Amino acid sequence: MALTDSALIIAPSLLAANYSRLDREIQRLNRSGAEWIHLDIMDGHFVPNLSFGPDTLRHIRPLTGLFVDVHLMCERPEILIQPFVESGANLITVHAELGPRVKDLLWQIRSCGVHVGLAVNPPTSIESALPHLDAIDLLLIMTVNPGFGGQSFIPEVLTKVEMAARRRKAQQLKFRIEVDGGINPETGSQSFQAGADTLVAGSSLFRRTHLKSAVSQLRSTCMRQSLNLPL
Repeated sequence: MALTDSALIIAPSLLAANYSRLDREIQRLNRSGAEWIHLDIMDGHFVPNLSFGPDTLRHIRPLTGLFVDVHLMCERPEILIQPFVESGANLITVHAELGPRVKDLLWQIRSCGVHVGLAVNPPTSIESALPHLDAIDLLLIMTVNPGFGGQSFIPEVLTKVEMAARRRKAQQLKFRIEVDGGINPETGSQSFQAGADTLVAGSSLFRRTHLKSAVSQLRSTCMRQSLNLPL
């Protein structure tokens, strides 16, 4: 599945879904107007929490045709890349904090035939990602410290988004810039104006009774503010 050239992609995070009715949550996503589904994979080591495994994706993959964006917040992502590809992932992201292992991990993802992402945590300098920009399809800039949903957006991280957008333009690259953490219509529009084009949102979408309306509001707020139109 190819990456879309859409000016704005919205990727609801399954971390915020109701796990007791996951099948119905996927049906809500299918009707929501969102382009992607975002899966946060936590191992209890790289971040202090546990979440999904490949079997969860294997269960939901037949239920949706949406693009599946898998974010590996793991100390040993190399053992999970192939299982998630086999379960139906379209894009897999690993962390710049893994240092000298990053180059080989990006190659491993690419060799599996899916899209390649690289994530940077709030305390980490954007410089750590710069050597890899020509090898990725997506740069994920975390706007909260990863590990738990429902955290508040860190506005200082927007400078990283701006830097990444400038570097993308200067190098004539085509990677998408994704933000994840505390995203709602206000912070999403701030991120979009800074240069992000892919918004991961969890609580602000799934806690709404009408998911389609929530996705539409997030999208329209971003687009209208980018055009300086009244809300």
